[in-house]
Amino acid sequence: MANLDVALKGAMSIDGAIGVALVDYNSGMTLGVAGGTSDFDLTVAAAGNTDVVRAKMRTIEMLNLADEIEDILITLTNQYHLIRPLTGRNGKGLFLYLALSKTRSNLALARHQLRGIEETLDL
Repeated sequence: MANLDVALKGAMSIDGAIGVALVDYNSGMTLGVAGGTSDFDLTVAAAGNTDVVRAKMRTIEMLNLADEIEDILITLTNQYHLIRPLTGRNGKGLFLYLALSKTRSNLALARHQLRGIEETLDL
């Protein structure tokens, strides 16, 4: 099992990774970050995406779907933003947020690698 720092470093090794954060979507608080740039504040981006996660969770609940979110993809002109709610017992209410360069990443491989990081994360 990987601790948070190891998991975040692992996510930053994904091709095209710009930054990654572990976020509590109930409070919007960022619990850990790695990467980012002077033009891209991960804490602000992660906190803003809590609204996205909450809205989708509410929609699933209102529709009475017996389903869970695997991940949410937001495609920008130059970036992919991948949001993966944690499903483990200790990860309820948390999500991994990964920003990727669109030109330097393989989206399918990044999703696969992020799923693997989630499975090894020990909180």
